[in-house]
Amino acid sequence: MESKSVISLRGITRDFQLGAQTVHVLKGIDLDIQQGEYVALMGPSGSGKSTLMNLLGCLDTPTAGSYHLAGRDVSRMDDNDLAAVRNKEIGFVFQTFNLIPRQTALQNVALPMVYAGASKEARTERAEEVLRQVGLEDRMDHRPNQLSGGQRQRVAVARALVNTPSMILADEPTGNLDSTTSVEIMKLFDDIHKAGNTLVVVTHEEDIAQHAHRIIRLRDGVIESDTPNR
Repeated sequence: MESKSVISLRGITRDFQLGAQTVHVLKGIDLDIQQGEYVALMGPSGSGKSTLMNLLGCLDTPTAGSYHLAGRDVSRMDDNDLAAVRNKEIGFVFQTFNLIPRQTALQNVALPMVYAGASKEARTERAEEVLRQVGLEDRMDHRPNQLSGGQRQRVAVARALVNTPSMILADEPTGNLDSTTSVEIMKLFDDIHKAGNTLVVVTHEEDIAQHAHRIIRLRDGVIESDTPNR
């Protein structure tokens, strides 16, 4: 069966104005990521990695070029449309977890479904399902301060999965975790990928990147290398 592109970038540039100076951060990126791929995005500080991640996550729009996400051209959408795409098509996992302190694990995970307009019953059922998937069935009623760092990141992963997005975008997902917990979280990502999810992990750590099946390296705003890792 032919693979389907979840992400298709053509001629993507991103410029920023610093006073009278124009800084060219991304300089013509062409990239396709297929459904079900597990990709690591790497690059030194200043390579354009964070800018590209923001574009992939529909948190920013390109200066020029086109970006098709799950078949839709998102490169010229307004903020409201982008917010809707982010909620439905992209599951975010952040280094700092970004959980709401006063809410339980279950409430945190269900939150994207609130924005999607799902019923309370549907939200609860799906949130419970993904919390079981990440091994937190006995922590659903705990608040973030009652959870370990690894458990908090598992809640964040469950939240990313809850709307069945086109891709999971993880930004330095083990950056705040010790080495043992990092191994556990990356094993969880391996399992999520095996279940058929498309994963893009942004990292500066080689051992984390080695979990991916494809490694894309950026330097000075261009793709320096794009190699299979299996």
